[in-house]
Amino acid sequence: MKVLIVKTSSMGDVIHTFPAVEDASLARPDVSFDWCVEEAFAGIVALHPAIGRIHTVAIRRWRKALLDGATWREAAALRRTLRERRYDLVIDAQGLLKSALVARQAGAPIAGFDRSSARELSATLFYDVTYGVPRNLHAIERTRRLFGQALGYQPDLSTLNSGIVPPPVTPANIGANTAFLLHGTSREDKKWPAGDWIGTARLLVERGMAPVTTWSNEREKAVAEAIARAVPSAVVVPKSTLADIAAILGRSTLVIGADTGLTHLASAFGLPTVAVFLATEPGLTGPRGPYASTLLAPPGGRLMPAEVVAEAERQLARRGAALAGKN
Repeated sequence: MKVLIVKTSSMGDVIHTFPAVEDASLARPDVSFDWCVEEAFAGIVALHPAIGRIHTVAIRRWRKALLDGATWREAAALRRTLRERRYDLVIDAQGLLKSALVARQAGAPIAGFDRSSARELSATLFYDVTYGVPRNLHAIERTRRLFGQALGYQPDLSTLNSGIVPPPVTPANIGANTAFLLHGTSREDKKWPAGDWIGTARLLVERGMAPVTTWSNEREKAVAEAIARAVPSAVVVPKSTLADIAAILGRSTLVIGADTGLTHLASAFGLPTVAVFLATEPGLTGPRGPYASTLLAPPGGRLMPAEVVAEAERQLARRGAALAGKN
């Protein structure tokens, strides 16, 4: 049986789908999975070994050039490629009109959330079979339940395993006992002040850890360089591909991150992870993992570096105890 997964974006949403893929891979070894995703996140999808062909869409780019002939040629080429694969089933794990329209291009039966469960009611008009999943569940559990109903098995919700494997290459200047500081995020009000990141890096160095950070734009570069100036032992990784950052992230000892997709990736890797939320509620879409926790700034207040590092130490201790218990 050939199944196409449609979950195009965002990075966090894509990562939230991995546990469902892992469930399905174990429960239905007769099923092969392909995935259709935004072109920027193809390298993230490739982290799961059960995913075969990765189809990319460019909805974000296409929207800016709807009258451009190249846009329509790309969309037509995607439609041809999807139909040539002759899928037995498409699972729209996103529940949006845009994802439903992409799913429709495959020319196969589509399974998705029902009218009471989909994020956009209009998406359900394109589904051949729908399933009810309570909206008050975390996004990871919602997707796991959807896959289970669509493919005929009961996921074991008492466990959580993303099944993803970090890329094998790590830069030579990244040593052991690293703490990756993910200060960059999409919105200014989500960003922890640079001074707090510097304070955190200093506390980590006092505890024998090596801070690592990176950047993806000029504002983030300024923060990364400020951390390195204040904490000379900190390593700044230049702007890199998602695959390269994932390789470093996956081999880190600890990750402290803002509300950003890479923080979700760290928790999915099963790393001790502390998410720093300032302007958003983690709610039903926050990072989930065996050693992941979220610290939410109090109304009108702030999170201090000492609080964040103390939580990081608790997660490191939990992981250490779990590893000791296995030996």
